[in-house]
Amino acid sequence: MAEETGAPQATDPDSPWSAQVLRRTDFHAAIRRNERHTFWLCVLMVAIGGGLGFVVGWAIEVYYRSNFEAGALHTPESAIDALTFFSPWGVYGAAAMVLAGAFWIFVALTVGDRILLAVAGAREVTVDEEPVLHNVVEEMAIASGLPKPRVAVMETPALNAFATGLKPERAAVAVTRGLIDQLERDELQGVVGHEMGHIANNDILYATAVGVIVGLIALVADGALRSLRHGAFHGGRRRGGGKGGGGAALVAIIVLAVVFIVAPLAARLVQMAISREREYLADATAVKFTRNPHGLIGALEKIDRWNAPFPGANRATQHLFIANPFKNFGDRSGALLSTHPPINRRIERLRDLA
Repeated sequence: MAEETGAPQATDPDSPWSAQVLRRTDFHAAIRRNERHTFWLCVLMVAIGGGLGFVVGWAIEVYYRSNFEAGALHTPESAIDALTFFSPWGVYGAAAMVLAGAFWIFVALTVGDRILLAVAGAREVTVDEEPVLHNVVEEMAIASGLPKPRVAVMETPALNAFATGLKPERAAVAVTRGLIDQLERDELQGVVGHEMGHIANNDILYATAVGVIVGLIALVADGALRSLRHGAFHGGRRRGGGKGGGGAALVAIIVLAVVFIVAPLAARLVQMAISREREYLADATAVKFTRNPHGLIGALEKIDRWNAPFPGANRATQHLFIANPFKNFGDRSGALLSTHPPINRRIERLRDLA
């Protein structure tokens, strides 16, 4: 997310600007650009969900017409007529997916922070219990200009952290016991600064909304594929009766199968693109808050060495952590399906800021 600008060369040969290029990070421009990219990725995500709903409605209409309304569908021409691509049922299906997504996003954003803390096994701690951690969180809150979030600890030796909350006033930062025990203070500042960056950049809202839509798409696709395997295809052959009706139903089933395989994959790719962009931005924002890239660099190096799964992590929340608790995505990993950029690339960008 860093932007590089060239500084004019000074006429004084002893000037520090002479024959040099100034590298700087324009954080405000980076945030604006990231927000634009994420907005359009979210629009694409909603479009994928709406498209899936349309295809479901269209296929149900074709299946119904070819098997129940069309006793006279015995010719290829009648089968083609059954495959209408302007489907009122498709419109209803698309609207249902969008409304269902909006409803579940509302639910997730209303109680999602409490659910995530509970699922991760994070326990809120007081100042008396963790004075150093509270002090670091307070420092980063002051640096960011945000209210101090709630502080929680996950009792695991793994090295990880995440932030949650619909808005800064309701945010919480959770870190593992391993981070507290193994990181130096400046490294802990870097990690907490990274999580405060997610809060400042409104990443939690996007992550929650996108995660809900991806989950809904996957749920609908999985349920529909199961119904196709266990009943729809064989039922269509039995009830179709006529050659034309069966042909129309078969085409609808094939289209459904293809869409139900492609839609979740496409949604997942969009989700991962959003996650990777926001990890880079949170790293840069942490440097803005701490004024010290080396703290986060040291923390990421230790996390890279000792990153491991732990009981509070799961596949649904893996993209929220500072590092994926299940995989270390290297340069040769499937980048499109990774929840985080490779740690070595994140460190390289931070070293540029140093």
